[in-house]
Amino acid sequence: MPTGKAAALTGSRLPLKVLLIEDSAVIRESLSEALGSTGMLQVTGVAETADEAVRTLKEDSFDAVIVDIQLRRGSGMDVLSYLHDAGMLPNVMAVVLTNYALATYRKRCQQLGVQYFFDKSLEFDRVIEVLDDFASSRQA
Repeated sequence: MPTGKAAALTGSRLPLKVLLIEDSAVIRESLSEALGSTGMLQVTGVAETADEAVRTLKEDSFDAVIVDIQLRRGSGMDVLSYLHDAGMLPNVMAVVLTNYALATYRKRCQQLGVQYFFDKSLEFDRVIEVLDDFASSRQA
């Protein structure tokens, strides 16, 4: 895929930047590979803890974030609260992918402006679908 001036000349767009906030190396690798294979999405940042995620969000910009609720240290809810309080939502698409798909978490995520909330064990592939659709709509 062309980058920089080559991308501008050919009219193609760079992949959308995704921050993956997940403490499982297996899940990170699987999601990174699946998202990268679309050609329109690229995981350009990874965080395993809430503090690391917030620090990464302060240092770089992203088009989308995938957030797990239960992290090695801290909670994905802390990250989502930061995104909300910093005014980054809805400019940054937020997707929650968690094994803790409880109604209380789902409701709080909606209040914070999270666009999608998926159960990791049942809806894993939906994350790729919605982000691929998001990338397609942004590049149209």
